[in-house]
Amino acid sequence: MRASLTPAALRYADQVARSGSIQKAAKELNVAASAIDRQILLLEQDLGVELFERLPRGMRLTPAGDMLVTLARRWRSDERRIAADIKQLQGIHQGQVRLAAMDSHANGFLPRLIERLAAEQPRIALAVEIATPDDALQALLAGEADIAAIFNLSPRRDVHMLFTTELPLGCIVAPGHPLAKAKTTSLQEAVTYPIALQSKALMIRRYLDARYGWLFTDPQKAIVTNSLQLVKQLAKSGRYVAFTSELDAAAELIEGSLIFLPVRDKGAEPQTLSVAIDARKHLSRIGRLVADVAIEEITLSLENVRRI
Repeated sequence: MRASLTPAALRYADQVARSGSIQKAAKELNVAASAIDRQILLLEQDLGVELFERLPRGMRLTPAGDMLVTLARRWRSDERRIAADIKQLQGIHQGQVRLAAMDSHANGFLPRLIERLAAEQPRIALAVEIATPDDALQALLAGEADIAAIFNLSPRRDVHMLFTTELPLGCIVAPGHPLAKAKTTSLQEAVTYPIALQSKALMIRRYLDARYGWLFTDPQKAIVTNSLQLVKQLAKSGRYVAFTSELDAAAELIEGSLIFLPVRDKGAEPQTLSVAIDARKHLSRIGRLVADVAIEEITLSLENVRRI
């Protein structure tokens, strides 16, 4: 199979959209800038619309250009899946699978998933993008990810959830923290201590703001960050309380550097983690294989945490 079945003009337009200029796209593709410019002009001529706004500092997609680039990315995504399926018809589990996951998974199930695939399916290349829930969903629907592991994913017609598990809302503290001796806590008790609070880019913060925003009105008692890794480090210091789930802190809970306390407040709904795919597209066999291993590793992580 040649390098790509997607027409060159569409690939060039896609790269210009990503790079922001024809010159930068030419360097990325190792193609003459004049060739890229010519192909885009021909596309615009054929379609009768401008695909890019020519700005002093680069190129910006028009609404028509955005539609065309979205199509190009879907074609390339479909092309990769077809190539993988053809290999599998030949008895070869080979190809690339793109997974969008959350920050907390980086020291959770992801390392074990990667190790298993390397040992059991060395011909499968796994590309992992760490993203916010919003960005992971967008990547899935734009054809930039084949599978996504997303917290608090709402039901949608265009998304098929292969797996969903509930994660009780709770807080994490260091073993020496005053709350550590309790088996549960209330939100009112927890917020009497300094809080390591996630930013609004993360679903759990939006959930807390929507239901319990009055608890976090004192800015001097909370430090806010979009990094769950930093949140966990602050909790490990012994000064801070952080609201999260067992899975978010699985590695630290298993090693004993953090303790998880379920929130006992009535109405405190569990969080969820879903492994999802685009319902409008066919998932390749190797994609399904990767999804199955991811689900196994998530389940195993939770079982290990809950044995403690």
